[in-house]
Amino acid sequence: MDLNFLMDHINPVILGICLLVGYVIKTAIPAIKNRYIPLAALTMGTIIAILINMSSGINAEVILGGMISGLASTGFYEMLRNLLKKDGKKETEEGPEGE
Repeated sequence: MDLNFLMDHINPVILGICLLVGYVIKTAIPAIKNRYIPLAALTMGTIIAILINMSSGINAEVILGGMISGLASTGFYEMLRNLLKKDGKKETEEGPEGE
């Protein structure tokens, strides 16, 4: 199944806002469990999309674009985290620092 049609609905502004707010929620508010962050991003993306398109009209495509952009921010965070993560094997083979 080709998922390239989803790229037409991603709004980079919404994605960026949801990415940053999700990161702040994850790091600054430990009372909120990580499993609720995608739901918060989806909700926030939908609300931002509605606010951005208030004057031009709200339809299902606007709502879908907000939802996809919000959830894409969660996936984008995970992708960046995995790309920037150090290789775990090197740390365990060399041992912790200070030994």
